[in-house]
Amino acid sequence: MASNGKPVTQMYYARQGVTTDVMRRVAEREGLEPEVVRREVARGRMVIPANVKHLAMKLDPIGIGLAASIKINANIGNSAVSSNIEQELEKLRVSVRFGADTAMDLSTGGDIGAIRVAIINESTVPIGTVPVYEAVTPVDRVEDLTADDLLGMIELHAQQGVDFMTIHAGILLEHMPLASKRVTGIVSRGGALLAQWMLYHHKQNPLYERFDDICDIFRRYDVAFSLGDGLRPGCLADASDEAQFAELRTLGELTHRARARECQVMVEGPGHIPLDQIEMNVKLQQEICDEAPFYVLGPLVTDIAPGYDHITSAIGATVAGHAGASFLCYVTAKEHLGLPDLDDVREGVVTYKIAAHAADVARGHPGARRRDDELSRARYEFDWDKQFALALDPETARSMHDETLSPGVFKGAEFCSMCGPKFCAMRIFRDAGEKTAEQAEQERLAKKHAK
Repeated sequence: MASNGKPVTQMYYARQGVTTDVMRRVAEREGLEPEVVRREVARGRMVIPANVKHLAMKLDPIGIGLAASIKINANIGNSAVSSNIEQELEKLRVSVRFGADTAMDLSTGGDIGAIRVAIINESTVPIGTVPVYEAVTPVDRVEDLTADDLLGMIELHAQQGVDFMTIHAGILLEHMPLASKRVTGIVSRGGALLAQWMLYHHKQNPLYERFDDICDIFRRYDVAFSLGDGLRPGCLADASDEAQFAELRTLGELTHRARARECQVMVEGPGHIPLDQIEMNVKLQQEICDEAPFYVLGPLVTDIAPGYDHITSAIGATVAGHAGASFLCYVTAKEHLGLPDLDDVREGVVTYKIAAHAADVARGHPGARRRDDELSRARYEFDWDKQFALALDPETARSMHDETLSPGVFKGAEFCSMCGPKFCAMRIFRDAGEKTAEQAEQERLAKKHAK
């Protein structure tokens, strides 16, 4: 349970040489030895977001890091003008059903606290939040916030069971002139709120100044840091610029400070990045932040496809995962356009499961190819039901198949509607192979009898 003084973080236990039940569960899910998980958590290369309050409910822990499979996050939450608790719970259910490993409640309006509590109570996956979103709701102006207001909101989220929080402590007052050179300025909502506060008061970021106090809160509940990239690039023109990398260096400093207090740390990353710069960005983060798990939003590899940014970002996410990112935040088709609905959430989760799986295969993660190979064998055998069962989205695969072939008549058909019944390539090759094998056997028998 939460402690008033003694840390209860998985990193604390791992550094004491203790393999917890949480670590064992992660090892079981990943197909790893428990000792490997313990060492990775102690080193800081693996994070297990598992607030002790949420563990006491129904949380099933996951591991995020280089030794684990790549995880994906689904953003849910209402806006100031749309959505309600039941809609957000349904988004959570859909996200988990289709494979999201975590969910972030990014609600910005209505009864934010009630939505968050309902989500935590129902969720089996880790839940993340951005406390500053709620902290600004009771004030008329961002400038009216105090550091105590921010820390009070952070502690409230921790007490309610939030497993990881985005803390924008790396954006500093001295970074503001660098951001002014950009095409799109600051696109992070949390980053912009803190920038406005700093520029008004001409004071340093209060989350940076009170970072040790935040660590003390996190170590009492085992909340994992997700160090926010308030200066992430919002367009290709701003990618890999002075502002982005100045903040990254601060995030490296904060990573070491949090680990010194035995708090678990992830680091958030861009954003919008040209394809050829993604690997460099991942490698630089791994170097500066001492291999802390990298949590990337996409990145989007082009700016010209509103309505299709789940695709533009999944391309970048796959490359980032292959390069060493451990955690992918999904982007839906509604990115830049509006609040995602249930269909957008489902499509976003499946798209990012594809990206994560493709990157796991490319990285040679143990067992990653097994499902691909099983589906390929089922496809060659025209075992439609097995193909659907192995698909990331079985319902969509089955529906598309049945649109043109009646399920009653053609469920066992050895063709699809693309090639038709006479000229299916796989069946032609298989039949030819069978004939060749039969002919070879006949020739063998003929030679045997001739002797």
